[in-house]
Amino acid sequence: MLILGLILFGMLIGAGAQLILGRDGGSIDWTMAIVAGLVGSFVGGLLFSLIAGDGIELRASGIIGSLIGAVIVTAIWRAVAARSKTA
Repeated sequence: MLILGLILFGMLIGAGAQLILGRDGGSIDWTMAIVAGLVGSFVGGLLFSLIAGDGIELRASGIIGSLIGAVIVTAIWRAVAARSKTA
């Protein structure tokens, strides 16, 4: 059940990252949302939580870090995809 919750949280964070950066084609790419949300949450959320001294508990610092991490992962994903289209 925890894994399902983590995937759902990652989807929401990834979708939020796409909304912040603007959606390509007018809809959310759910594959990118899941991957960016999970990777961004792991790296950004964990890093921000540990820097803030919250540990691994669910706090606002972890959620903000997750969103920032997902925005970075989404931006990198889009840059790589755009570069491969032009090449």
